[in-house]
Amino acid sequence: MLRFKSLASGSSGNATLVQARSGGRATHLLVDCGLGIRNLTKRLGAAGLLADQIDAIFITHEHGDHVGCARAVALRERIPVYMSAGTYAAIEEPDFDGLLRLVRDGEPIELGALQFTPFAVPHDAREPLHLRCTDGATRLGVVTDLGYVTADVLQNLAGCRSLVLECNHDEDLLSSGPYPWFLKRRIGGHRGHLANGAAAMAARWLASTGLQQVVAAHLSKQNNRPELAQAAVADAMGCGASDVLVADEATGTGWLTA
Repeated sequence: MLRFKSLASGSSGNATLVQARSGGRATHLLVDCGLGIRNLTKRLGAAGLLADQIDAIFITHEHGDHVGCARAVALRERIPVYMSAGTYAAIEEPDFDGLLRLVRDGEPIELGALQFTPFAVPHDAREPLHLRCTDGATRLGVVTDLGYVTADVLQNLAGCRSLVLECNHDEDLLSSGPYPWFLKRRIGGHRGHLANGAAAMAARWLASTGLQQVVAAHLSKQNNRPELAQAAVADAMGCGASDVLVADEATGTGWLTA
């Protein structure tokens, strides 16, 4: 069985747990670790886990709201950390004491009952990678930071039953909001963050390949509203707005079955 839970999602911190269970053994992957160590420990506890139950950490890219306390937790609990060579270079190549695992676009990784495959996305980072995860029976996509949805991203997510998908901003709110022009241009650009409309278009296409569940993630406090993201994705998926869950910074989500 494949389950997932957002611990936090937003500009102040991102972390998603993925759990695959085979028999009595559960495998836990932490996708991003963009929280302080005390906050992470607290949220893991609320999820029913201790830090030493994490089997691996995957860092999507070098921004602080995704890297967070990854190195500190890894060294303390002896947890392997996966990231791209570009991400490692961007965080200035700290010593992971043998725990670092460099990965590349398209190369699957076996981790207990879980297989996860990194794939490249367009974002303003050195070598960002996001994930497709499977337990062999179902697929989950985790894509929280990208400027636009490329054909390659869609192909990597095709067949996913569940998807954690960035819905960062509403284009009208971003355009009319208080941000300076250069920042609006960066956020709305091809290496920035995904708008509700673009997320909805991706969800519509992926629904034709089996997508049934979308969790809207990485919503901007200034440039989006949960109800706007939900309405856009729900319209694309042909479901009710309440069927689209929103991962937030304060509580993330509950455990969900992929």
